[in-house]
Amino acid sequence: MDAFDALLERARNNPKHIVLAEGEDPRVVEGALRAVRDRLASVTLLGRRDAVLALVDEDLRDDPRVSVVDPATAEGRGRFVELLVKLRQHKGMTEEKAQEQVLLPQNYANLMVRSGLADGTVAGAQLSTADVVRSAIQIIGVDKRYSMISSFFIMLFNEEFHDPKGAMIFADCGLVVAPEEDELVQIGTAAADNAAALMGMEPRIAMLSFSTRGSASHPNVDRVRNAAEKIRAQRPDLSVDGELQLDAAIVPSVGGRKAPGSEVAGQANVLVFPDLQSGNIGYKLAERVGQAKAIGPVLQGLAKPANDLSRGCDADAVYRMIAVTAVQAQNTDTKE
Repeated sequence: MDAFDALLERARNNPKHIVLAEGEDPRVVEGALRAVRDRLASVTLLGRRDAVLALVDEDLRDDPRVSVVDPATAEGRGRFVELLVKLRQHKGMTEEKAQEQVLLPQNYANLMVRSGLADGTVAGAQLSTADVVRSAIQIIGVDKRYSMISSFFIMLFNEEFHDPKGAMIFADCGLVVAPEEDELVQIGTAAADNAAALMGMEPRIAMLSFSTRGSASHPNVDRVRNAAEKIRAQRPDLSVDGELQLDAAIVPSVGGRKAPGSEVAGQANVLVFPDLQSGNIGYKLAERVGQAKAIGPVLQGLAKPANDLSRGCDADAVYRMIAVTAVQAQNTDTKE
């Protein structure tokens, strides 16, 4: 059983209700139905009823674990209009504007989650990341433990040639372009919390740089080093080191030589990149050249789960993201 199989088993043991904003997309429907068949979740597919049902396998059309909702004709839309006005009236939201905004599938999905009618939402097969994230922040809101939203990838190294094998967390490779020092702190702590909550890992955080323990001098190095020190001060329960170069972070022999005495160097499993450019390049190198399996970007810092798909996703990516979102929802239950 690999690391992600364990996550699938957790989803299966306590299935959650996940709403998918793009229910007319064949990839979304295929992934969602597979999740239902594997007992990972029940699903609501948003879209025009006839268009969605045409994509649903006949044996699941009357299954209570699969529902179809058209925001344009849904009976409960009125209460969502009221809720949206309440949430956004300080930003000038009126009832007339809310009537239009509720029709947007990402908003309707997030209103279902905010209202307790669903446990989490997945979107982004057709919608932009900006649209998905903006709606989630405005409607679901930010977890009280954090003040920002960031993202991470679950990277699975399960090929025969991978050494070591297993899962790692890469953050932030999908959202925050140029994190300041305190933003790196939040990215690192949230990624570590998710490594533990989703993957059952004991997080060892490496704050990555082009320098290891003062081997280079630059304001960007100082930013990473200071962030590591702040994590250490704020969260003494977490193992963190930085600044570390990538090889010092994950190769035991190099870590022992470059950062002797470190409890993280050479065995890091949570890699925090200094900016989005390096993070995006890093995860894609690991995926395309290193043949790791990348799951994400998974959003972190929201009060309840809402996740973003790549517009180039396939049904397998939808399936995996439903599983991740379901387990995030389990963890949300334990916080409430």
